[in-house]
Amino acid sequence: MSLPDRVINALRCSVCAEPVSLTGRTLRCERRHAFDLARQGYVNLLHARIPAGTADTAPMVDARAAFLSSGAYAPLAEAVASAGSARGLIIDAGAGPGYYLSRVLDSAPDAVGLALDVSAIALRRAARAHERLGAAVWNLWEPWPVADEAASVVLDVFSPRNAAEFHRVLEPGGKLVVASPLPGHLAELGDLVLAVDARKEERLEAALGGLFVRESGVEVVRTQAFSAEQVRDVVAMGPAGFHLDRYGRRERLEAAAGRDVTLAVSVSTWRKRDDVP
Repeated sequence: MSLPDRVINALRCSVCAEPVSLTGRTLRCERRHAFDLARQGYVNLLHARIPAGTADTAPMVDARAAFLSSGAYAPLAEAVASAGSARGLIIDAGAGPGYYLSRVLDSAPDAVGLALDVSAIALRRAARAHERLGAAVWNLWEPWPVADEAASVVLDVFSPRNAAEFHRVLEPGGKLVVASPLPGHLAELGDLVLAVDARKEERLEAALGGLFVRESGVEVVRTQAFSAEQVRDVVAMGPAGFHLDRYGRRERLEAAAGRDVTLAVSVSTWRKRDDVP
């Protein structure tokens, strides 16, 4: 596995911000900073340690991959693909194993994808999720190792929102697609999962409104019975995955098997404001 040429052209050295090129299995810039591609095809551009508990662990990534492959979030993936389909470069900020980005690329045959995530373990899967997808390990809260105005679309699905970097890397008129939970999302699971802030949409507007104009949005709301495996995986793939052995969570997971659970997510589309520097 390797990186698509159009992804390499968009990447920048994370040390000096110069363009990079691929020689063999190594990305290099003219100042000789070098980053080796992992065997699975992703590149780690980090050059500083990240705080413990920041990146998804192997069990969390395994749980996420298993849960997503079960089809429980397929309606959400369809909505993201419909909103995010475009030509050019599509960046998924916080891509995890590449599930949503690969669905968007399936619907956009002329596009390539760049998966960014702080978890190298997750990007091992993302790098193999689609033939037109490249993956790079990076901390999304730092300035991204991506050229100005390189992307036609940025996806943000349940991930950190660095509005300034979204705006910088998008081309003029570029599109941002945000998926965020609505009140009631997974509510039947109680404190096994994080509660949704009732003011989340208000805070989203405050975070993005100065740099983007909201164009449209859809709400994906479904209720379905979750199997024991789905309940376990949806809990283990989130922040609770760091603390499954606390507060009797494992015992309560078993009790939740077969319960009807609600998927409630807003998928909104925002257009880059070109009148803002």
